[in-house]
Amino acid sequence: MTPDSHLVGEVRPSPNYNRRQGGSRPSILLLHYTGMGTGDQALDWLCNPDSEVSAHYLVHEDGRIVQLVAEVNRAWHAGEGSWRGRRDVNSSAIGVEIVNAGHSGGLPPYPEGQIDIVAELCRDIVRRNAIQPEFVLAHSDIAPDRKEDPGEHFPWDRLHAAGIGHRVEPAPIKGGRFFGPGDEGEPVSAFQAMLAAYGYGVPISGSFCEATRLATIAFQRHFRPKKVDGIADMSTIETLHRLIGALERSPFEREAVAAV
Repeated sequence: MTPDSHLVGEVRPSPNYNRRQGGSRPSILLLHYTGMGTGDQALDWLCNPDSEVSAHYLVHEDGRIVQLVAEVNRAWHAGEGSWRGRRDVNSSAIGVEIVNAGHSGGLPPYPEGQIDIVAELCRDIVRRNAIQPEFVLAHSDIAPDRKEDPGEHFPWDRLHAAGIGHRVEPAPIKGGRFFGPGDEGEPVSAFQAMLAAYGYGVPISGSFCEATRLATIAFQRHFRPKKVDGIADMSTIETLHRLIGALERSPFEREAVAAV
């Protein structure tokens, strides 16, 4: 396998891949943490046919990049989930695994040198594949009910400063009306509509259900990480307003924003 990126230092082919379905081309960049003790353990697992998981790239803590699956192929990293109605995320995504022990390992900080290399790799991937900023996502964005990675300590702001991903300055955390489990009504529907308009797979039911709580947690982890509690406080709502406002809005999105 010929490396897709000039940044790759090692190629270790994984057997865990197939063809992208329906002629899909990469349009999502999905970031993960490995959640294992060492990078070598993660690499062995991603290349083990019994695991039935893989990724296109793995970035070690010291910045070494290993390619496991060619970008033209469908690596098995996303699992069940959705984004903007797309359910087979693997067919649309390039997956990057970042070596980090994750929440079960205390969510240690990502080394600065590792993040510098991750940013360089991401910049190369989005340039070659013309991936739009709002499609640079966390695993937890597409599967809030199952995944937490790459976690609230991941420095999305540093990637954005390097020209990668969609971000706005989070609104300050302060008082004001908010929604949480058990709340119902039109304002909840409008908040759900905003989450759905941005991409999260939530029902627009008017009831602040468990799926809404988990999507709110995922949103906070990515875009308002100072407080991750699943409550749609004014800071969360305003940050979501700002993100949608930074996109070219459809009529549906404008209606959702105006209603909250």
